[in-house]
Amino acid sequence: MTSYKKTREKGFEMNKTTWVTGGAGFLGSNLCRRLLAAGDRVVCIDNFSSGRPENVAELSGREDFVLLEADVAAPGEAFYALAEQAPPDRIYHLACPASPVFYQKSPVGTAVTCFEGAFNLLRVAEKTGARILLASTSEVYGEPELHPQPESYRGSVNSIGPRACYDEGKRISETLFFDFHREYGVDIRVVRIFNTYGPFMRADDGRVISNLLVQALKGEPLTVTGDGTQTRSFCYVSDLLEGLTRMMETEPQDGEALTGPVNLGNPEEYEIRALAEEICRVTGFSGEIRHTARPVDDPSRRRPDIGLAKRLLHWEPKVPLREGLARTAEYFREALKQQGAV
Repeated sequence: MTSYKKTREKGFEMNKTTWVTGGAGFLGSNLCRRLLAAGDRVVCIDNFSSGRPENVAELSGREDFVLLEADVAAPGEAFYALAEQAPPDRIYHLACPASPVFYQKSPVGTAVTCFEGAFNLLRVAEKTGARILLASTSEVYGEPELHPQPESYRGSVNSIGPRACYDEGKRISETLFFDFHREYGVDIRVVRIFNTYGPFMRADDGRVISNLLVQALKGEPLTVTGDGTQTRSFCYVSDLLEGLTRMMETEPQDGEALTGPVNLGNPEEYEIRALAEEICRVTGFSGEIRHTARPVDDPSRRRPDIGLAKRLLHWEPKVPLREGLARTAEYFREALKQQGAV
């Protein structure tokens, strides 16, 4: 790979060039907006396998925003040309389908994206000196034997199950990040993201909040898998992005490493049936709640221990679930109106 030089336009030295892979997805598009508002020059990279061009359409044409359609697992010449023209100061590596509906469409592709994508972006970070953050996942904990889950817990993952392409894929991504850090001195940050929701989610992504909100807004029966006693914690997107950017920009103090991994999520734990009831209250839905079979390897409990994020980043979520659900319901209501679905 080419050794890139740090070139900056005159008068641009005070601004960072920040790459966001998976930048047209749910988290990525929200992150692009936040970084642009902070004054960064943003390069959004996405192959649109689950991200959507319309998520960043309003940003097109801005001088401080570049959209590149590319696959980070096989980036091609345009990717390397961009690295020459706009070498990054920061890389947020979010590229990978994050919902079971999309990452199980092509499990081999998901696993390859996790490994090759991380490898390619780490090589760019090595050559440019950029700081790089991996958006890992709470799925690395699998079916947890320890609750809540601290970063020291090594997890209980079925390495040959239908979710392994993502669960184990993210684990090997973490491995690559730490090996590049140890072997090549790459400046890394790793966060493990727990369930997050908010505007720009896909209505068809199969996540529990988007599923239930869309069903409620359409007046369809709400589907809850199993008996609904399985638990999750739900973090509103603005809170999650605050944690991401703090993780990226906080400098080590008193010799303590800030490589991570660090859990980012809301420590409030809800049974899925309680979530469905809350969505009924938020949307005014009074119809039927149906129970369906639970997916294979669906974790029974999930809740982050965020003590490390509190101590190192002075971060914790602020947006209550009902408020976040109301904001997200309004986003879906408008999106469904535009589609003529409600």
